[in-house]
Amino acid sequence: MPAMKALVSTLWLALACGSVHTTLSKSDAKKAASKTLVEKSQLSDKPVQDRGLVVTDPRAEDVVLEHRSYCAAKARERHVAGDVLGYVTPWNSHGYDVAKVFGGKFTHISPVWLQIKRRGRELFEVTGLHDVDQGWMRTVRKQAKGLRIVPRLLFEGWSHEDLRSVWDSEDEIEELTKSMVQVAKSQHFDGFVVEVWGQLPGQEHIGLIHMLTHVAEALHQAQLLAILVIPPAVIPGTDQLGAFTLKEWEQLAPVLDGFSLMTYDYPTAQQPGPNAPLSWVRSCVQVLDPKARWRSKILLGLNFYGSEYSASRGGREPVVGTRYIQTLKEHRPQMAWDSQAAEHYFEYKKSRGGRHIVFYPTLKSLQVRLELAKELGVGLSIWELGQGLDYFYDLL
Repeated sequence: MPAMKALVSTLWLALACGSVHTTLSKSDAKKAASKTLVEKSQLSDKPVQDRGLVVTDPRAEDVVLEHRSYCAAKARERHVAGDVLGYVTPWNSHGYDVAKVFGGKFTHISPVWLQIKRRGRELFEVTGLHDVDQGWMRTVRKQAKGLRIVPRLLFEGWSHEDLRSVWDSEDEIEELTKSMVQVAKSQHFDGFVVEVWGQLPGQEHIGLIHMLTHVAEALHQAQLLAILVIPPAVIPGTDQLGAFTLKEWEQLAPVLDGFSLMTYDYPTAQQPGPNAPLSWVRSCVQVLDPKARWRSKILLGLNFYGSEYSASRGGREPVVGTRYIQTLKEHRPQMAWDSQAAEHYFEYKKSRGGRHIVFYPTLKSLQVRLELAKELGVGLSIWELGQGLDYFYDLL
């Protein structure tokens, strides 16, 4: 992607040389500082689509003003045809409120609560149950009929030998699946989003596929869902295939209920750039399922967080909604639209911290990806609900 490489080079020059074309002059900064940006506290009777806010040239003051003002009247109306899964994490508690208010826009909610650990031969333990909130689950289900709650289940602390011991033994697999089903039933879950892929080199995937097939069969027999987190099919910044390819897809797509595809985190800490360039996102879907046989099972990853780059710190930091709004208030940057990646970014300068570049989702960047999802016939998986801005949900 020559255009992408050109953008990365330009951004590095901006950080290193102090390019200032997208920041305020000193006189403008003084004027801006004397006028605090306002945030609306009241909700709107119109969605963002009808308020002229889904644009390529948003202003910082408009984002700050409008970001809390979602359309209350349509908070439970869905605009997306495919499945929509939203992750909720204990460390961003606003996501719990988002699920209650906008639950009708989702088909699945996945709280990031649980880990499964191998304690010995045929002995497994699900941890993290102290985070489970049954009252919240009841409220969300009451607000959104048919919503499935499928906590993420992370295979944590598993060595290569642990995994091999399990997939080589039908007894081990049986005990593993029993532990999963027992927890799901006792805690009133509708299934799990399993995260285990990527812990092993490619040649070991045959055993993992065998294990996951048995896990899916056991969950289905108990009327539970099995969704798998998978890495992008194309390694970011290259044309090389990722750790989950067409070969694995064709074996697991008929077996599992869905695949949470991680189409974000494209740039490295050393290379500032878009979080999820549109052409790369498209390629990840098309490479994975070129014949579009199981597209509805792909849940295209949408990041509701951003990234900030600093030459002085020499790395990347995550940006969530509260930090993003605070940065807009303090610096009033001019936003730039990268038409190739279909993402917004801006630069700003700290008095003692040098230049910074920020990429964070906007209504326009999200709308473009929703249109792509519709075109490709895929669903969505959002990481994660506590990190976004409230008016984002008007689009779903």
